[in-house]
Amino acid sequence: MTIAPGRFDRLSAVHFALIVGGAAAVIAFIAPVTPSPERLAEGTPRLFGLLGRMWPPDMEPDFLVRMGWRLLETLQIALAGTLIGVVLSLPIAWLASRRLTPVPAAAFLFKALISLFRTVPDLVWALIFVVTVGLGAVAGTMTILVDTIGFCGRFFAEAMEDAEEDPQEALQALGAPRAGVLLAAVIPDALPSMTGTALFALEKAIRSSVVLGLVGAGGVGQELKSAFDLFQYQKAATIMIAIFIIVLAMEWITDRLRRRLQ
Repeated sequence: MTIAPGRFDRLSAVHFALIVGGAAAVIAFIAPVTPSPERLAEGTPRLFGLLGRMWPPDMEPDFLVRMGWRLLETLQIALAGTLIGVVLSLPIAWLASRRLTPVPAAAFLFKALISLFRTVPDLVWALIFVVTVGLGAVAGTMTILVDTIGFCGRFFAEAMEDAEEDPQEALQALGAPRAGVLLAAVIPDALPSMTGTALFALEKAIRSSVVLGLVGAGGVGQELKSAFDLFQYQKAATIMIAIFIIVLAMEWITDRLRRRLQ
């Protein structure tokens, strides 16, 4: 005879009813947006039809050259936005750190700024910057920059707060200023974690920069959008394969860098 764990033995009728009611509420809440078997059955033939129209990928030389330049622009957007974003994340994370900030009264404001940058979707930032600076790669770079600050700022602040306190206290006892403690004790201890975070941010930027072109923020996403708008599905397949190769290569490179740093 199987004996139920103690936590189930202690489950009262009220608790059981609450669990069942909660599960029913969750199911009812997600049901309108969950694909039904009928809809999946209807959409599957259309999916295979689309894949058939995308094959074979377009290998026209002129198109490949144009796509190559767009891919290069995508990499430029991702790299520039990530580098500038990582550099700006350092002082912002320092100011947002509760234990290390030189302005404790404003730490909440900088933490809120990081949360704002992180919670607003990339495409929304891209639309804002397209309106601000116009169409093109500059809007994409600014979008990646803001997204990187939102991502790295949070984890940089946590890494700084988790840094070993003994070296910091020793420097403070010698009269070192806050900036000196940061540069000599906090950052060296947090550097491996911060480097890993920066590499993850670069991976994320590569993927994000691809879709920014859908709203006119430069990169290969513009070519992808044009291909779908004009029903040029073979060109779209070529672009998607190239994006997959670039993302895979970047993940391989950053994984090797992270392992070497560890």
